[in-house]
Amino acid sequence: MTIISWVVLGLLAGVIAKILLPGRDPGGLIGTTLIGVAGAFVGGWISARFLDRPITTQFYDGATWLSAIGGALVLLIAYRILFGHSRSR
Repeated sequence: MTIISWVVLGLLAGVIAKILLPGRDPGGLIGTTLIGVAGAFVGGWISARFLDRPITTQFYDGATWLSAIGGALVLLIAYRILFGHSRSR
């Protein structure tokens, strides 16, 4: 897959992660989508490196989507833990 397709996948993974983990994020919509894009890269790297499941070049592969959404969820949770209380409510 190209970088553009990873960015599109990351944007969609960020939206899906936000739906699965609703709530108020300190970064807003832009921060959440950037976390989704980074999560797609991190999820793909973790899948290839530690799970011995290299990501295929197919955009519609289920493992690619699961790793991207999982990476976005992990980064979103970490972001909330680190920066969740820095904004006044």
